Amino acid sequence: MRIAFIAGEFQPLQGGLGDFTRELARACQAAGHEVHVLTRAAPGAPAHESLDGVSVHRLVAGWSWSAWGQVAGFTRQIRPDVLNAQYQAAAYQMRPAINLLPAVLSRRAPVVVTFHDLRVPYLFPKAGPLRWQAILALARGARAVIVTNAEDEDTLRQAGLKRVFRIPIGSNIAPAQIDGFDRGAWLRQHGAPDHALTVGYFGFLNESKGGETLIRALAELRAQGLDVKLVLIGGQTGDSDPTNRRYAGWLMELAGALDVQAHIIATGFLDARNVSAAFAACDCIALPYRDGASWRRGTLMAALAHGSAIVTTIPRVALPELQHETNALLVPPDDPPALAAAIRRALLDAALRRNLQAGSLRVSRLFAWDHIAAETMRVFESAIGRYAAQSNKGRAEQER
Repeated sequence: MRIAFIAGEFQPLQGGLGDFTRELARACQAAGHEVHVLTRAAPGAPAHESLDGVSVHRLVAGWSWSAWGQVAGFTRQIRPDVLNAQYQAAAYQMRPAINLLPAVLSRRAPVVVTFHDLRVPYLFPKAGPLRWQAILALARGARAVIVTNAEDEDTLRQAGLKRVFRIPIGSNIAPAQIDGFDRGAWLRQHGAPDHALTVGYFGFLNESKGGETLIRALAELRAQGLDVKLVLIGGQTGDSDPTNRRYAGWLMELAGALDVQAHIIATGFLDARNVSAAFAACDCIALPYRDGASWRRGTLMAALAHGSAIVTTIPRVALPELQHETNALLVPPDDPPALAAAIRRALLDAALRRNLQAGSLRVSRLFAWDHIAAETMRVFESAIGRYAAQSNKGRAEQER
């Protein structure tokens, strides 16, 4: 099968959607398919290159209306069996052109849309309900829709969508072998004492991920006399969403006001091996999502894959695989004292911490990329079959 992924961002641009697309494309290629990725141009990156057998085409100048012509030209050249648009509004610079693209391409190839979330694009001031209509236009224009979590599936089904398939995401960071890792040396390298307690946070800083709650919990833990360091693993803002930069700046101001800025280690962007080293340096990982833990969160999947002792927030929709005190400690969102108390337990109770780490590894095996790719291919095959049947029916009617 010849598959073309459309991704609003892709390496070297930083972003979860691009990382997801990379891993899924690799898994599809490993399964024997021809895989292409169409994405935005990036400074210093070639327009065309092969990465692990995946053909990457950085041809889109920006995701304005002019992108239609660039995507259509790419489709004519590649002639894919299926187009899979990976959607998250921020990855497309909050612009709505991508939302009407399935309708534009409907005569060229079947389009499947993968929603990473249902955040609405920007249209114009006071657009209000029209922004949600842009999401529905994208979903209704596709032959099939893939979502990553039960919340989004329920929302789209309630809106009348029928061909909605739920496929979870995997970790965008494959754990690397770090034999002989010296935690004390890592801490000294980052200006912390060997004996420091460390709580890690992975991913970009944005309001939905509970950064303010985490900074306030850090201040509370240090006020209790614990020598705790917060390790911000990886880049903090990404390349697609400017609101991340503003929020990250505000959080550092808050940390200064609470007198904990000196106890924050920000690693900056890291390659996969050094991400794994940073995870290994942390006693626990705190992910205080304001909307609750969800399988759509790549940062959660990465923490599970690394066998971390995880503290996160109670899911809005029950996740049977995520069990309190078995593979995570679950706390209410927007509750710094509760988050601080759970982190304290994970830091000071070695037996609990080992139990959580083992539980993380067990549940992470449910989200392997080869399994995700196989489920995705089944959706693609169904969309291709329905597209071919409709095309044959149209030709037959024309002949009559």
